[in-house]
Amino acid sequence: MGIIEGITEFLPISSTGHMIIASSLMGIQPDVFTKAFTVAIQFGAILSVVILYWKRFLKSVNFYIKLLVAFLPAAIIGFLCNKLIDEMLGNVYIVATSLFLGGIVLLYVDKWFRHSEEEPDKEVSSRSALVIGLFQVISMIPGVSRSAATIIGGLSRSFNRKTAAEFSFFLAVPTMFAATCFKLYKFYKEGNGFHGNDIELLVIGNVVAFVVAMFAIKTFIKYLTVHGFKVFGYYRIFAGLLILLMTLIGFRIEML
Repeated sequence: MGIIEGITEFLPISSTGHMIIASSLMGIQPDVFTKAFTVAIQFGAILSVVILYWKRFLKSVNFYIKLLVAFLPAAIIGFLCNKLIDEMLGNVYIVATSLFLGGIVLLYVDKWFRHSEEEPDKEVSSRSALVIGLFQVISMIPGVSRSAATIIGGLSRSFNRKTAAEFSFFLAVPTMFAATCFKLYKFYKEGNGFHGNDIELLVIGNVVAFVVAMFAIKTFIKYLTVHGFKVFGYYRIFAGLLILLMTLIGFRIEML
């Protein structure tokens, strides 16, 4: 699960969909600890961004202001629509459909924004940060990749793929940190906790997610700059159809 989290969290293929498929195939029961585990190991993935881009996080206060501007739309909508989001997360058809339709979108992204690669690397303005933040709201629909939504948001503001992807990584830090803390707070508020072997599993999951995410981010940036999104589009379409097929043939998919 740590490997899957590390690979899928920052790629435009939806970590949620892959965690659902993987846990079902491995026969992992979606109990209280499993749900908390899949949330808690995001800390490892978050840390990989901070380590890889530590100089950017020490650059200026203005950098954090832009992140805050981009973060606020998802924070507000997430807080107001938390119950609705949880209900959608429990619907396998929504996840599968989002994967499929998102894949179709990615097949055409390079064509829609073909002029963006001619743009030089440049700073993200506060206005652009807000637009990217609004795109991030779309990713609250389970199966819609947060990475894909925010990168497309960056491309819509005429940033090249590298700049759009890197800002997407930066925005993931406050977004995922806040979402993870909120879900763990609810976990403890409901009287749950981590005991015995749970801590060992959490440490292993976070370490693995951290290491794998480091390699995934570096590889993704290089690949995206040269080849674009099309291969991820085909992959998402395949994953969405796979989930639907598994459901139709009676395979029990346990929603996390």
